[in-house]
Amino acid sequence: MDNQTIKELTSFIKNSPTAFHAVKSIRDILTKEGFQELKESEKWKIEKGGKYYVTRNHSSILAFKVGNQLDEYSFHVTASHSDSPTFKIKENAEIEVKKKYTVLNTEGYGGMICSTWFDRPLSVAGRVIVKTDSGMETRLVKVERDLLMIPSLAIHMDRAVNEGRAINKQVDMLPVFAGSAKEPGEMKKLIAEELGVEEEKIYGMDLFLYNRMEPSVWGREKEFLSCPQLDDLQCAFASLNGFLAGENAKNINVFACFDNEEVGSGTKQGAASTLLSDVLCRINKALGKDEEDFYRAVAGSFMLSCDNAHAVHPNYQQKTDVNNCNYMNEGIVIKSHAGQKYTSDAVSIAIFKAICEKAGVPVQFFANRSDAAGGSTLGNIAMAQVSMNTVDIGLPQLAMHSAYETSGVKDTGYLIEASKEFYSCHIKAAGDGVFEIA
Repeated sequence: MDNQTIKELTSFIKNSPTAFHAVKSIRDILTKEGFQELKESEKWKIEKGGKYYVTRNHSSILAFKVGNQLDEYSFHVTASHSDSPTFKIKENAEIEVKKKYTVLNTEGYGGMICSTWFDRPLSVAGRVIVKTDSGMETRLVKVERDLLMIPSLAIHMDRAVNEGRAINKQVDMLPVFAGSAKEPGEMKKLIAEELGVEEEKIYGMDLFLYNRMEPSVWGREKEFLSCPQLDDLQCAFASLNGFLAGENAKNINVFACFDNEEVGSGTKQGAASTLLSDVLCRINKALGKDEEDFYRAVAGSFMLSCDNAHAVHPNYQQKTDVNNCNYMNEGIVIKSHAGQKYTSDAVSIAIFKAICEKAGVPVQFFANRSDAAGGSTLGNIAMAQVSMNTVDIGLPQLAMHSAYETSGVKDTGYLIEASKEFYSCHIKAAGDGVFEIA
């Protein structure tokens, strides 16, 4: 991957400390590229050759490009997610400690590695609902300074710390906010100052901690990239770039980035919601197509479910399958699971392999050890609402769900090229299990 792509990726991630900011980053890119915003509450007018996007909850976004030869069209979809494990600040945030400190009351969002959040510069970002003369409006906030820290307990006070100790999120993970006792509402006051509004006009806040550490390219050959939130903003960034670069006149190409994957996707804006099916149905109807046309289109449609994968850890090689394992900088990972935690099957794998072969992109394979449970991702969840052939893929990384994750510098480029080829080809279902790729 060239230095410019690394800079663009890390800039994208730095500007996206929360799912709300990630969607704003994507919206800004799409707007610059000439995409028109649609609103779910308004009637859609869509034209062949048009470029559009729609958001839900300010934390999920779907963009699409409409081909101009749609006699036998299909949907080409990539799905990634905008959220990452972190800590959410509770409504009544300030906890006074012996009139000498103020810590913030938080709760975990997603399955983070708690120990990686200790002793790092942290700050606060999220969305705020502000009262206006006509109602309410959403505003994003990002405090761009080192504001908080979760200090470790000294080894002298916990001699067994290196022998393993359970971490209690309510006791051990509360960030220090001030070196004095602050009145209740001090966090709200700070956010009001950041936004330049009166405190009494703030009616709601979704605030999260974010890691302020700078991205780093490192290794003997500068082959590794470390950064917060690589899972899954690396896939979101790469698939978005492939989406912008690729097109086919017979496709309706769709880029989807969902919120709440890290907590199961069961929200109005998650992959388990009707968001994807709603958008695809409305596109079909706005183009003057009927229900039969929609079913025919879906039969030939295809999704890349893009969520990062576990690379072999040099110190824990035994944790991965003996030969269905992968390494950073060696290509895109195809993920499979007999119990359908991943949706990949022989059909979807074969189609994706053919696409990568044409793009000149290497692929690897991942399966969990048969005696260990793995996680699930977007594909099988989204398919409960609209069913199409789907392959689960990702980019290999270490320290998944750490506050500071590691990937290979080449792999983002591989996914950009594969996504571009995916969006540039046309997949036609000639029968059940029979496909033409042109």
